[in-house]
Amino acid sequence: MDSSPDITLDTHPSPPIRLGLTQWSHNDWQRKFYPPGTKSGERLARYAEVFNTVEGNTTFYASPSPATVANWRAATNEQFRFTFKFPKAVTHQLMLKHADAMVSEFLSLMSPLHERVGMWTIQLPATFGPESLVALKNFLAGMPQGFHLGVEVRHPAFFAKGDEEKALNALLMEKRVDRIIMDSRPVFAVKADTPALVDAQQKKPRVKVHAISTHHTPMVRFIGDPTLERNDSFFSPWLTKLTEWIEAGKNPYLMIHTADNTEAPELAQHFYRQLSQQLSLPTLASLKPNDDGDQLSLL
Repeated sequence: MDSSPDITLDTHPSPPIRLGLTQWSHNDWQRKFYPPGTKSGERLARYAEVFNTVEGNTTFYASPSPATVANWRAATNEQFRFTFKFPKAVTHQLMLKHADAMVSEFLSLMSPLHERVGMWTIQLPATFGPESLVALKNFLAGMPQGFHLGVEVRHPAFFAKGDEEKALNALLMEKRVDRIIMDSRPVFAVKADTPALVDAQQKKPRVKVHAISTHHTPMVRFIGDPTLERNDSFFSPWLTKLTEWIEAGKNPYLMIHTADNTEAPELAQHFYRQLSQQLSLPTLASLKPNDDGDQLSLL
């Protein structure tokens, strides 16, 4: 991994909070988010006018072509930040071991976007437990200087507040890596009475929520109920925690999901309005493309 290209450090001032979704292209957003006539290849540009970050899940499943990477760069401005996941082959199949060549190839492919990646995320499977921490330590040690990393774990031992979790948190703090926080409580708090909720309850991880910040850019992945108001009681503690982090000089990421993401833009706007009542934040314009008013100034 030491042979990876040189990294251009981010010199742009960070906004108080970065707000984004798990994707930028969704067919059900065509009528309520994208302007009429928007083609699939134009959706990222529209998305980047409204949100200032996105979860790059696509790289978890397959590496993009060089042309696609170039198109992603062209569709965004220099203050937008992607959070790309390392390939599943690296994190789930190789479990971070003997992956140097694959990682170097991936990072080289993504090099046109290096300065627009706010966080490279390492999503680990539930089988990646305390005995694998040495692999994580070695992997983090091999990453190029200047990379901002986040780690998401799912093994139960890392949520038990015992020695194993303390060892994980200590490693992340030592390496200046953020621990990604998953909050899926809203999805499991209701009866699965729609196909989307049934699918979500079968596939989404159900882990405890530990609101810990191990570095300066904590990320919260909030998987919400499709009925927006039913999320408020779960999000209320995050209003306090996010405000606390921002006032302490941290720059959190808030990534919003719903069961099938159809309602994710509206839920993100709903939460941002609540945050704006407590913090001095840029105004979030309406998500609807035909509404009058200024465009979003999150960037």
